[in-house]
Amino acid sequence: MTTATLPTRANQRNAVLAGFLGWTLDAFDFFVLVFVLGPVAHDFGRSLPAIALTITASLAMRPVGALVFGLLADRYGRRKLLIWNILFYSLIEVLSGLAPSYGVFLFLRLLYGIGMGGEWGVGASLALESVPARLRGLLSGLLQEGYALGNILAAVAYFTIFPHYGWRMLFFVGGLPGLLSLFVLVKVQETEAWHKARTDWHSYKKAIVDNRRLFAYLVGLMAMMNLISHGTQDMYPTFLRLQRGYSVHATALINIVAMTGAIIGGLTVGHLSERLGRKRAMIAAVLLGVLTIPLWIEGSTTALIVIGAFVMQFMVQGAWGVIPAHLNELSPATLRGFFPGFAYQLGVLIASSIGYVEAIIAQHASYAAAMGTLAATVMLVGAAVIAASPESRGIAF
Repeated sequence: MTTATLPTRANQRNAVLAGFLGWTLDAFDFFVLVFVLGPVAHDFGRSLPAIALTITASLAMRPVGALVFGLLADRYGRRKLLIWNILFYSLIEVLSGLAPSYGVFLFLRLLYGIGMGGEWGVGASLALESVPARLRGLLSGLLQEGYALGNILAAVAYFTIFPHYGWRMLFFVGGLPGLLSLFVLVKVQETEAWHKARTDWHSYKKAIVDNRRLFAYLVGLMAMMNLISHGTQDMYPTFLRLQRGYSVHATALINIVAMTGAIIGGLTVGHLSERLGRKRAMIAAVLLGVLTIPLWIEGSTTALIVIGAFVMQFMVQGAWGVIPAHLNELSPATLRGFFPGFAYQLGVLIASSIGYVEAIIAQHASYAAAMGTLAATVMLVGAAVIAASPESRGIAF
């Protein structure tokens, strides 16, 4: 090993860590609300669907963040924009804990959605442009499962902090960890791929127009992927509490197990996609997820519910573990800061109402019926959409 290789390897490691931590902390800030829908509804004197609507509001605003931060990242660099993004969403998270009314809380969750929408595309392009192509599948899974780790950390906070200090303290804690990502980001260099692909605004706009059909497909793909993930995750703690009757601690522990499965699944399927191909790996994971639905929501014992939650998120996030590499490989180099993130977040917008829809259906049927039916539908349609995808596995950046 020569001394000349050390800065490059250190930068690769720091770039991946920056993207991973950024997405982990972003997901933590999102999921703390998922765990405390009931208490927030009680304090603001609103219905559960009304508070679930604030989740929809955050999801709906994510395309705005992806558009703004993605365009600026292609123009001014990934690293700078990621720093500003993390500062922004951390501030909004703290302010959410100070909200005096439902209206203010809803407005702040709209703003939070902008910050959350900007992080994924910029962080993923920074990380994946910094690493060798042969590691892209594995590291894609690692990056994406920062989302699952954020969910686990939110469950831990719910388990340890909420019973003693209430829901507002969770949002205060959510504003602090952004400093860890900033510490890593000061050690990350801008990517060579960005320097080479940077162009003027005229050529940039032309590249967007020339690739509009590819972009439309990516939006459709990400709509299905987000319906699959949010449809199996966002209302699951509520299902465990209200329909299965689990305590705060039991609900948190089951979600921790499920998200542990998600992390293992993301790494496993992401790595397998280097051999099987991106599409085949994703389709296999999604279809196996369909087979898991009965165990996931109808398990007759706690042990079966725990196994079902683990396997379901192994499959769901296994398919998702391929997404960062797949989208970045399909995106033109000039547009890599903007294309993956904006397509992803438009997909989120299309899928953003699924938690609200599940809550409404559950009022007339049950959470198991609502979540099981919708999960089976979106997974089967999602597998067909994935099958129609082009693939550029291993392309040089």
